[in-house]
Amino acid sequence: MMNRKQLTKAGIALALLMAAGASARAQAPVATEGNKFYCNISALNPAERAHHQQLTAKIIAVRNEIVETPRGYEFQFSPTSISLAELADWVVAEGKCCPFFNFHIDLEKKGNLLCLGLTGEEGIKPVIRTEFHVPAK
Repeated sequence: MMNRKQLTKAGIALALLMAAGASARAQAPVATEGNKFYCNISALNPAERAHHQQLTAKIIAVRNEIVETPRGYEFQFSPTSISLAELADWVVAEGKCCPFFNFHIDLEKKGNLLCLGLTGEEGIKPVIRTEFHVPAK
């Protein structure tokens, strides 16, 4: 049987593990449907992850429209609010940690509309809605 000091140490260790797990979940999609949407949070080093998080926040903040597609979502932007290079940079990093996404970048309407499409296997839409703060209809 554990004494009080051992219980306290065990409680602290458990709290630290839980906090680390919560931090990791905040940075990566939650595994769902038999873990087919598993994010490898170690795919990016800390500097890459920080840069990627900044780009993710920008993508969410500056999108003009969200269009639901049969297999996912398309986020539409003005090329004056985010560049094609920034979206490409984001896609490269996101593809490393979340390889279950399919990505599509389109420049349309004579260069006046920039689109980022996210698709994937059956069941991907709830992951996209959660991770990219897509409002409920």
